[in-house]
Amino acid sequence: MFEAIVIIAIVIAVAIAVILILAATKPDTFRIERSTTINAPAEKIFAVLSDFHQWTGWSPWEHKDPALKRNFSGAERGKGAIYGWEGDKNVGTGRMEILEANAPSKLVIKLDFFKPFEAHNTAEFTMLPQGNATNVHWVMHGPAPFMSKVMGVFMSFDKLVGKDFEAGLANLKQLTEK
Repeated sequence: MFEAIVIIAIVIAVAIAVILILAATKPDTFRIERSTTINAPAEKIFAVLSDFHQWTGWSPWEHKDPALKRNFSGAERGKGAIYGWEGDKNVGTGRMEILEANAPSKLVIKLDFFKPFEAHNTAEFTMLPQGNATNVHWVMHGPAPFMSKVMGVFMSFDKLVGKDFEAGLANLKQLTEK
């Protein structure tokens, strides 16, 4: 019996060591990005993105919690606009602030998550006119703390969050092509 316990303990210790070693090899930063082409002028798309009040019409996270509490402060739109939210486990609690708003081509947002995990990232939207259409590029990047590296051993954040980016861009496309 004692030998079986020792063998199990060794197997568990080796498994934990392998997970920690794999996590340690992960990069110290992450970057998730997706793009789409929208048949609308950059000015129209920028107007929607730079106004947090309009995010309910396209953001993939806005309807994951029907009881989501939102608060807006700072500027009405553009640089200095602030959007805070408090929701269930699907959306957590966080805050966004527009740091840079270069109409109609670029928007930079400070993105802070407080729950379920604390994270401090940057989101960027770049709009590049392509004839009568606009190429919209959405990026989120930031530091990858060790705990997120451990989680990254078991799951791909790019695939997980990337699906939401793709859904959001599809919603944005539908909204702004009207």
